[in-house]
Amino acid sequence: MPNLRRRLSLHSAVALVIASMIGTGVFTTSGFALADLQSRQAVLLAWLVGGVLAMFGALSYGALARHIPESGGEYTFLGRIVHPLAGFLAGWISLLVGFTVPIAAAALALAAYLAAPLGGALQPEWIGTIALVAVGLLHGRKLQAGLILQNIAVGLLLLVIGAFIIFGIVGVATPSATLTPLADVEVGAFAVTLIWVSFSYSGWNAAVYVAGEVREPKHNLHLSLWLATGLVTLIYLALNAIFLYGAPVAELAGRAEVAAIAAEALGGPQLRLLVSVMISLGLFTSISAMVMIGPRIYARMADDGLFPKWFETRGEVPSAAVLFQVVFAIVVVWIADLRELLSYIGFTLGLSAAATVASLIWLRWKIGPEQIPVPGFPWIQGIFVVFVLTASIFMAVRQPVEAGLGLLTVLVGVPLYWLMCRHGRSAGGHPARERL
Repeated sequence: MPNLRRRLSLHSAVALVIASMIGTGVFTTSGFALADLQSRQAVLLAWLVGGVLAMFGALSYGALARHIPESGGEYTFLGRIVHPLAGFLAGWISLLVGFTVPIAAAALALAAYLAAPLGGALQPEWIGTIALVAVGLLHGRKLQAGLILQNIAVGLLLLVIGAFIIFGIVGVATPSATLTPLADVEVGAFAVTLIWVSFSYSGWNAAVYVAGEVREPKHNLHLSLWLATGLVTLIYLALNAIFLYGAPVAELAGRAEVAAIAAEALGGPQLRLLVSVMISLGLFTSISAMVMIGPRIYARMADDGLFPKWFETRGEVPSAAVLFQVVFAIVVVWIADLRELLSYIGFTLGLSAAATVASLIWLRWKIGPEQIPVPGFPWIQGIFVVFVLTASIFMAVRQPVEAGLGLLTVLVGVPLYWLMCRHGRSAGGHPARERL
C-alpha cells in the first residue's frame, strides 16, 4: 500500500502477534473440550499439539513473508502464488471469519467477564459495543497512538498472566475425579478439540497482514512470528494446566468461564475478580489487534480493484475499512452466540492456513530452494497441512452444520470474485496481482 510507511518495530510486531493470539479461545475452550474428552491430559495434549502446529505454520508463513514482504497475509500470498481467485477467497474468509466473527466473539467474551465486576449495570451486547467503538476510535485515525497503547496493554497483560501462573503453580492441587484414560479418548472428539484450539492459536500469523508496515521485514517478520508463537504456546500450556487442575472437573466441564471458576477455587472471589480483569484486558488487546489488522487486508483488496474504492487507505490508516470492520462486528455481537462461533471459525480458518502453507510447498518446488529457504522443508509443511485437513475432516463428520457453513462461506466467494472482477476498477497489472 503506497500510503503506508514502515513504522512497526520488531517489538511492536511481536506485541501485535501476542495480542492477536491471547484472546477468546484460551479463556473459553478447555471447559467445552473437557466435557467432550473427559480427560485433563487429552485437553493439555491438544493445547501442545496446537502449539506445535502453530509454530510449524509460523515457520512457513515466515518464509513466505521473507519472499513476499507485503501486507495482506493469505490474500497476498495465495493471489501471487496460485491465482487472484485464491487470494480473493482468502481475503473473503478474512473479512467474515478471520476478523469480523472473532472480533465479535472476543467482544461477547469480554462482556461476559465484565458483567460481574460491573454489577449488571449494562447488558453484554452494550459492553461489547462500547469496547468495539473505543477500539475503532483508537485505530481509525492515527497509527502511533494505537501502537503505544497496544504495546503498554500487552506488557501489562503478560505481567498479570505471569503473576497468575506463579500463584497457580504454588496453589494448585489436583481434585480427585474419574476421567477417561488418555488412550481411550475418541479420535473424532480430539480432532474437534484441536479445531477449537487452533482457533485459539490463530493469531500466530498476525504480523504478515501488516508486513508492508514492518521495519526490516526480511528479518523482523519471521522473527516476530517465531518469538510470539513460542512464548504464547508456553503461556497457554501453563494457563490451561492451572485452569484444568485448579477446580473439580464437574465445575469446569461444559463451561466457558473456566479461568474464573479455577481462580475462585484457588483464591476466592478476590482472585476471581483479578482474573476477570486480566482476561478482560487480554480480550480488549485481542480486539484491538484484530481491528488494526483486518482493515489492512480490505484496503489491499481495494487497491487491486476487488473491493470498493472507499476501502483504500487515505492518510495514515485505512479509516473507512476500520469503520466498516467495527460496524460489521457490532452487528454480529447483537445477533450471535459465543459457543456457536468457535467451530465455524476454527474450521474455516484452518482451510485457509492449510492452503497457504501448501502454496509454499508448490512455490519452493517451482522456483528452487535457493530462492526461498524454508526451515524443515517439506516435513514441517507437510505435517501442518495433513494435521489441519485431517482434523477438519473429522469435524465435518461430527459437526456437519458448522463445517457446511464454512464451506458455504468459501463457495459464496467464487461468484462474488467474478462479479467484482467484472465491475472492478483494475484489470490486472497491479504488482499485487502479478503471479510469481
